[in-house]
Amino acid sequence: MQYRTLGRTGVQVSSLALGAMNFGRIGRTTQDEATAIVDAALAAGVNVIDTADMYGDGESEEMVGKAVAGRRRDDIVLATKAGMPIGNERNHQGSSRRWLVTELEASLRRLGVDHVDLYQIHRWDPNTSDEETLSALTDLQRAGKIRYFGSSTFPAHRIVQAQWAAREHHLSRYVTEQPSYSVLQRGIETHVLPVTQEYGLGVLVWSPLASGWLSGAIREGRTTVTQRSTFMPERFDTALPANRTRLDAVERLARVADEAGLTLIQLALGFVTAHPGVTSALLGPRTVEHLHAQLAAADTALSADVLDAIDEIVAPGTDLAAHEKFDTPPSLLDPSLRRR
Repeated sequence: MQYRTLGRTGVQVSSLALGAMNFGRIGRTTQDEATAIVDAALAAGVNVIDTADMYGDGESEEMVGKAVAGRRRDDIVLATKAGMPIGNERNHQGSSRRWLVTELEASLRRLGVDHVDLYQIHRWDPNTSDEETLSALTDLQRAGKIRYFGSSTFPAHRIVQAQWAAREHHLSRYVTEQPSYSVLQRGIETHVLPVTQEYGLGVLVWSPLASGWLSGAIREGRTTVTQRSTFMPERFDTALPANRTRLDAVERLARVADEAGLTLIQLALGFVTAHPGVTSALLGPRTVEHLHAQLAAADTALSADVLDAIDEIVAPGTDLAAHEKFDTPPSLLDPSLRRR
């Protein structure tokens, strides 16, 4: 396992991190399976576990808490997120001081710990000022309930704005960003990664296997039914033009992997962790078998020839499924925000 410094924090983290979104109802992973996954990840040298309050309405946090109970707390960099809607109450979401203080306490109870190492705002909240959010996070940090805080899936201009607001109001700043990044979704190379590098942010990327497209489950003439393909079938219907484009790219990438003596998973994870702006790639296994297949990429180093071949298939800065991006400005999604 490789280790890298998380931004400018001085904290050393593994280049492959464990994402716990599939723990519980989302991935139908039981507590015993989740504990086995955590055990295997830690044994392999993974020292980052990332979850969120909204994964299974807190179920993932509870399962992570049980899986790490009794371990040396300081050996694990524990991360969670808040901001996405929890239930139907209108104020149980966003990044206001009122909600963050309340929800962090709930996350700590579910995790069974007195602090988290990294607390992340799950999405940019257009209804809350940066000063409000950063002030609340700074106070939680000073209270010892969080060590650091970061953002997740923020557009580049919001990352810049938040850095400016922290300086302007003499508050602590975001030290990490968690964007979506894979061979098939390279858009963050255009704006987000240059910004995170400029400000020295650690970057923990999610969906490095492109929701399973780069796991080998979806190939020409063969599509393995996955949990994601069950509840998001339109993203995996290879009769659709956008998905056909992805499938064609996957077939070409698979040939590059074969020629390099790698699995498609190793190629995909090796590509993501090769970028100098990326700190860690978040794995999201549902089973121990899935985890081991992904951990095989821990020491994968792609040659320049292989990276050049990938660039020829998916050009730098290109998203093959731009309609699936999660950092689209709200005004492009809600007409009422762009019309008087």
